[in-house]
Amino acid sequence: MNKQMILLWSTVFFILFSSCEQETDILPETQPEAENATALVKNGPLSVMYVEVNGSNILNAGAYSLKNSGAPFFDIAVIFAANINYDTANERAVFHANENVQEVLDGRDTYVQPLQDRGIKVLLSILGNHQGAGIANFPDRAAARDFAEQLADVVYTYDLDGIDFDDEYSKYGENGTGRPNSSSFIMLLQELRELMPDKIISYYYIGPSTNYLEWNGNQAGDYVDYSWNAYYSTYSAPNVPGLSPAQESAAAVNINQTSSSTANNFATRTVDDDYGVYLMYDMRQSDYTSYLSGISTRLYNEETALTGQLYPWPMGSSPGESKVTLYRHCDYVEEAAQLDEGSYTLSQLTAAGMINDDVSSLKIPSGFTVTVYEHDNFGGISAELTSAIGCLTEISLNDEISSLVISKN
Repeated sequence: MNKQMILLWSTVFFILFSSCEQETDILPETQPEAENATALVKNGPLSVMYVEVNGSNILNAGAYSLKNSGAPFFDIAVIFAANINYDTANERAVFHANENVQEVLDGRDTYVQPLQDRGIKVLLSILGNHQGAGIANFPDRAAARDFAEQLADVVYTYDLDGIDFDDEYSKYGENGTGRPNSSSFIMLLQELRELMPDKIISYYYIGPSTNYLEWNGNQAGDYVDYSWNAYYSTYSAPNVPGLSPAQESAAAVNINQTSSSTANNFATRTVDDDYGVYLMYDMRQSDYTSYLSGISTRLYNEETALTGQLYPWPMGSSPGESKVTLYRHCDYVEEAAQLDEGSYTLSQLTAAGMINDDVSSLKIPSGFTVTVYEHDNFGGISAELTSAIGCLTEISLNDEISSLVISKN
């Protein structure tokens, strides 16, 4: 073999040896990444939790784990809620986020990413806002596409996992808007699915849209991933054409109002009836370990453990120092008074700065209940509120409050 051949083979051997050596060096760096990406798996129905972010911290949905496996109790957390507003000048439905929803979105690294890191999907609920715009009255495909584009932009801008539709409080016909029609919701779903092929679309089964779930040979279930019963403390499956029981929740549980025995019974029935989802609502800064354990032992054959921190809302507030805030207008516009725990007659409310029959929204810290009354001295129509309410028209007491009681839960 001549010197040139020896030199050539030496070069080839050096290159091959160097390549192998580089690959060996890379392996220790990539291996931990793969280990960290391993998800904790649980067997059983998906658990969904709606969180009223006007008064509660969505991070608390990530504080609970199954005791043995360590898997997160909740599979989906829903930010409740952004709105469909109506731009009267341009006759257009527009996306609206109040200050609390916007804080969660802008602070996604603080509020959303930690949940996603645990494998919990985070959806944004879309709700009517008393302005005539809703998911059931888009007049044509262009209007449905316009709103779908707005929603998709929010989902991708804030790296959310999907959209949840809630057909309440739209007040169809207001501001000259149209009545619900047969094509609107299907067109919206079609357009949104095209824009978000890999995201979740869920449907809170309520409102006029429930009557329009098939159109032009298309079914809502062709585009919706999940749907759930909207009436708490009841067990009734939604009737969404195209969805299977594995995509539905017949159970609807308010964890602050539905009794443990009822919630446990619904969990047993969910498994027995082969439903794939179990819906819950209104998580706050409270320890729900015992309540959730009753559910998880039936859904997953495991008890629940509190494995994370429980946070107040706003994040930096202290529950003991929080106050109930009254506002003169809907959507928390123009603060009227801040109140501590106690009973307030009209004269006491006036002394605190409130004007009689001039309150339209309230912010309620986690851990408090506010009972509002139509008349002075706790008389007339009343309503018990456990989380913030953006407009008292929802309970027919807008500009009608003359006394109230604030108590700790």
